[in-house]
Amino acid sequence: MCVFLEVSRSLVYYHLNKEPNVSSKEEEIIEEHIKEIFRLSRNNYGTRKIKVELKKLGYQVSRKKIARLMRKNSLVSNYTVPQYMVL
Repeated sequence: MCVFLEVSRSLVYYHLNKEPNVSSKEEEIIEEHIKEIFRLSRNNYGTRKIKVELKKLGYQVSRKKIARLMRKNSLVSNYTVPQYMVL
């Protein structure tokens, strides 16, 4: 069958043994937690502090994933506004 479809056997076994990613339902739950933590912090928390709060709730999420979910929901910390120095 691999010859007929012109794919290698290793590719077939790779996809069969590949672990599924975090389910979308679990990601939605994490997204709701991020929104709630951000709201309770009065829009002050960034990815680092949100990661700490999620860890307290029992979730292990990378900062990049938190940042991606924050960007998706347009959540921007008050402290990320660029600061300008007068010279």
